[in-house]
Amino acid sequence: MEGNTVKALDLFCGAGGASMGLYRAGFDVTGVDIKVQPRYPFAFIQADAMTFPLEGYDFIWASPPCQGYSRLRHLPWLKGRKWPMLIDVMRDRLTASGAVWCIENVEDAPLRGIVLCGLMFELPVYRHRLFETSYLILPPMHKPHSIVIGHGRMVNDRRKGSLNNSSAKGAWGKQQIVTVAGGQFRKADGERALGIDWMRKDELAQAIPPAYAEFIVKQFLGGNHGIENFH
Repeated sequence: MEGNTVKALDLFCGAGGASMGLYRAGFDVTGVDIKVQPRYPFAFIQADAMTFPLEGYDFIWASPPCQGYSRLRHLPWLKGRKWPMLIDVMRDRLTASGAVWCIENVEDAPLRGIVLCGLMFELPVYRHRLFETSYLILPPMHKPHSIVIGHGRMVNDRRKGSLNNSSAKGAWGKQQIVTVAGGQFRKADGERALGIDWMRKDELAQAIPPAYAEFIVKQFLGGNHGIENFH
């Protein structure tokens, strides 16, 4: 830590959902991704996150590709597809570095930690994600999911119209919970649901709300393993 500046590295940063949370918590953020990220809002380096040097950072965030752990991998048309499984290797890298760290992924990923939901932060989205950290954290209270999206269908109810068939009514007209997935959401709804206003629609579909990362790292910065310092 240099003076009063705390430096964070966001590996597999994408368009910067987690990075924005790190920034709002007070970090000087650098993002690393193997793909160019023209809308990333902070310092960016195009590089392989699996080999990028880890020295010189107070906190390291990593969001390895999730496809190999996602429940969607069981869909019939994805049968036989192979995706990189990088979590175990990344955990070993981060632990060996001696840095304070967090790894984020989908619920079925092999992580040992807490699940966060948009409802915990008064966001109109469920978007469960799993977080493993090198320090103890406790989650906020998880409100019950009382709203069923599209009569129990994960994405929408096509009988009532969807974004893809140009209907602004039915399942999309007064939806209280936004399913920010695939192409089945309006960009403005996705922005509102995640608290993000700088991404393309396809980037929103992959992002986590900045509030998730802000909550996790404020516990590290405050030396407080509860939730009092978030607000």
